[in-house]
Amino acid sequence: MPDKLAVFQAVFFIALLCAASVTDLTKRIIPNWLCLGIAGVSIIGFTPVKLLGILIALPFLLAAVFFGGMGGGDIKLMAACGLVLGLPKGLLTAMTGLSLLLIYVGIYRIVCRVQRREAKKAFPLAPFLSTGCLLAYFIL
Repeated sequence: MPDKLAVFQAVFFIALLCAASVTDLTKRIIPNWLCLGIAGVSIIGFTPVKLLGILIALPFLLAAVFFGGMGGGDIKLMAACGLVLGLPKGLLTAMTGLSLLLIYVGIYRIVCRVQRREAKKAFPLAPFLSTGCLLAYFIL
């Protein structure tokens, strides 16, 4: 992939992930057009093996169906990011994003307990998954 195309893909991927994070934080929704935009970015430098990256969304789908608490936007976001990243980087994304969420929630609950206030039960997932996506995109 020529350098200009790689830069183009990276810039749009970062912008769309940031937009998904902000909308999830402010409105608690990830619009379909953002997921479609990320999937569209996957066309740049596409290889057929990256199609396997869509499987990254499967554990999120199963978790939502059997346990609830996760929106469809998170599932679609992971499917779209899987197309950009491929399966190995997608696995790294999921592990990193969910690990960051667990660390954040753990610290948040400790602070709430110390301050003797009620802790929230639900958190937007897109900022954590986006961070994992960016780390995986630029590390491997």
